[in-house]
Amino acid sequence: MRRPFIAALLALAASLAHAGEVQVAVAANFAGPLARIGEGFTAATGHVLKISAGATGKFYTQIISGAPFEVLIAADDETPKKLAAGGHAVAGTNFTYAIGKLVLWSAQPGFVDDQGAVLASDKVKHVAIANPKVAPYGAAAMEVIKARGLSDAVTPKLVTAESIAQAYQFVATGNAELGFVALSQVAVPGRPTPGSYWAVPANLYGEIRQDAVLLKAGADNPAAKALLDYLKSDAAKKLIREFGYGL
Repeated sequence: MRRPFIAALLALAASLAHAGEVQVAVAANFAGPLARIGEGFTAATGHVLKISAGATGKFYTQIISGAPFEVLIAADDETPKKLAAGGHAVAGTNFTYAIGKLVLWSAQPGFVDDQGAVLASDKVKHVAIANPKVAPYGAAAMEVIKARGLSDAVTPKLVTAESIAQAYQFVATGNAELGFVALSQVAVPGRPTPGSYWAVPANLYGEIRQDAVLLKAGADNPAAKALLDYLKSDAAKKLIREFGYGL
């Protein structure tokens, strides 16, 4: 009776002996989903994720300067391509893991209407966005403001954050009445949606194709390759959908 148990322990020990770590740079909008995905990844492979979250543009600068990240999970598809073209990522490993969705959010229930008209309201004094120079969601927010013909009215109210995570914090703490954030930040599976939001129509901003890529530092790390494979799995895709992303 003990033999199956002992065999299982030996198999577990063998898998742990081959377990590794992955240094992952992840776009701030995907940090929450990746934490959930990482739980399943570790359970399935034994590998552990070491996650750094931030703005995609800043990661690009760090990576070309020699930062030891092994996988980049970006908020756009251009940065992984540029890294591969410059020899900082493994060519042919980039793929789109999600399509991002932008929302205009307030921490106050009922504050945001279903057409986003509140953006033009005089009662709004501060609008948080991620830095459009380094954060794709910030660039998308600027497209929306322009598309709605509100550049002159809204630009003086903008509060620029380093990343979309910081933009969320500006709104959550009341330092801005409104903010452009990712749907994944406010529609967390298993939690009530805080405040109120307008899901920005996709025709008001360019498609946010979010790509992942194997970086040169991770080229010889089996755990890094395993993570990219796991992102394509049905289990990962299910969680990505639950967080409100398209595939």
